[in-house]
Amino acid sequence: MTRKRQNQTIRNDFFEQIQFALGTPPDFVCRSLFVQEKQAVRCVYLESMVDKKTIDDYILKSFMEHSFCEGEAPRLSESGFLREFPFSDPLEELLEHAVKALLAGHCVLADFARERVCLINVTEPKQRSIDEPKSESTIRGPHEGFTESILTNVGLVRKRIRNPFLRFEKMSAGNQTETTLLMVYMENLAPDLLIREVRGRLSAIRTDSVLESAYVEEFIQDRIWSPFPTLTNTERPDVVAAQLLDGKVAVMVDGTPNVLLAPMTFFEFFGSPEDYYQRADIATFIRWIRFISFFTAVFVPSLYVAATTFHQELIPTQLLISLSAQREGVPFPAIFEVLLMEVVFEIIREAGLRMPRAVGQALSIVGAIVLGQAAVEAGLISAAIVIVVAITGITNFVVPVYSFGMSQRLLRFSLVLLAGCMGLFGILCGALLLVAHLVSLQSFGVPYMTPAAPSKRADWKDVLVRLLRPWLDSRRLPGYIRNLKRKR
Repeated sequence: MTRKRQNQTIRNDFFEQIQFALGTPPDFVCRSLFVQEKQAVRCVYLESMVDKKTIDDYILKSFMEHSFCEGEAPRLSESGFLREFPFSDPLEELLEHAVKALLAGHCVLADFARERVCLINVTEPKQRSIDEPKSESTIRGPHEGFTESILTNVGLVRKRIRNPFLRFEKMSAGNQTETTLLMVYMENLAPDLLIREVRGRLSAIRTDSVLESAYVEEFIQDRIWSPFPTLTNTERPDVVAAQLLDGKVAVMVDGTPNVLLAPMTFFEFFGSPEDYYQRADIATFIRWIRFISFFTAVFVPSLYVAATTFHQELIPTQLLISLSAQREGVPFPAIFEVLLMEVVFEIIREAGLRMPRAVGQALSIVGAIVLGQAAVEAGLISAAIVIVVAITGITNFVVPVYSFGMSQRLLRFSLVLLAGCMGLFGILCGALLLVAHLVSLQSFGVPYMTPAAPSKRADWKDVLVRLLRPWLDSRRLPGYIRNLKRKR
C-alpha cells in the first residue's frame, strides 16, 4: 500500500475499523476537530475508561492552540504518557496498537497535519477509596488497606519505603484479560536466587484469565496437593513493607486488594504485624496462645473420640461417669457425633460469611446456640460434644492468616477419622504423617519448617518469643534469606 493510499485509509475508515474490532461498544466516542482550514484532528476513546476533562482541557485545547507536543515521544514504552506512530507504519500494526491502547484507558488521536497517530494516556480508573482491610482487623497500627487499583497500592508501599532500591517489575498474565502483575522487592535485600525463581514462575503462567491473586497463587505455589499454604496474602501495606524489608518478594495483581508474599514458613503464620506494635511480653503471650490454639483446634476432637471410644481408662473416673450418663440415650457413636456437629458448625460458619453482615452475625450466634441445645435435648448428641466443637471452632480463628486456618479445618476431620478407626494409635500415625509432610514442603527454595528443620540456634530468634526491640537487629535478615543469598 502506497503512502498516499495509506493516509487516505486512515482518514476514511481507520476509526470505523477500530469500532468494529471492539464490537461497537456503547461507550465508544469519536470526535473531530478542525484546527485550521481543511485540516482535522480525530480523537476516539472509551468514555467509561478515560478522564474527559483532560481530553477537553488539555489535549484538544492544545491542538487548537498549536501547542500540543513533547520533546521525544517514546514509541516502545507502554507506560509513557504519549506514544507516536507515523501513518507510514503498517495499517494492521496501527490498528492493533490503537485497540490495546483504548482498552487500557488511552485515547487514540490522528493528527493529519503531522501524519501521526498518537496514543495518549488519559485513564481514570474507577476505584473505591482507601479503607480499612475487611479481612484483617487492626487494634493498634495503620488502618489503611490496599484497594483494587494497582497504582494506588504501589503508592501505599512507596509511602512506607522511601528507598531507591525498591523495585517494581511489570508483567501481564491471562490471554483474554491481560491482567497487570507487579513483582515487588528490595534489590539490596532480596536474594537474586529468590527473585529469579519468582520471576520465572510468573513468566510461566499460561491461562486465559487472571481475575484475583488466588489465580496466580495456584500457578506459582510449590505443592498443589498440600493443605498448607506456601504463600500468604494480605491487604495491609504495613505487612508488605515489613516483609519486603526482610528480603521477601511481593506480587501485586491489578483488580484485587490481596497482595501475595513469598517465601513463607510454618512458624511465620503464627506471627502478626501487631506483635511489633505492642510490648514484647504481651506479644509473646499472645503468640503462645496462637500455638496452643493450633494444637487445640487440630487434636482435641480426635482425642475426645479416641478416649471415649477406645481408651476409657485414660479418663478420670468422675468425668467418665458424667460422660457415660450424658451418652446413655444417644444412639450414635462418638465419631459420628463429632463429625455431625463439625459439619453443621462449618455450614453455619459459611452461611454467616455469605449472608449480609448484620444478618450473618445473628445467624452464626443464634444458629449455633439453638441447634446445639435442641440436639442435646432431643438426645441426638451429648452435651460434651457441643463443648468440644465450640472450643475447636473458636480456637480455629485465633491464627491470624485465614488460609492457614482452612488447613487446620481439613486436618481436624482427617484426625477424627483416624481416631475413630484406630484410637490413639491412629492419631499418632496421623501426627507422624503430618510432621513428615511439613518437613518435605518448601516455599521457593526455603524449607517450610525453618528454623525447626533444619535447625540453627541463631534462627530461633523472634520465633517463639518476641524479643525486645533493642535486642532485635533491624539490619539482620532472616536466616533462610541469608542462606539464599549465599547460594549461587
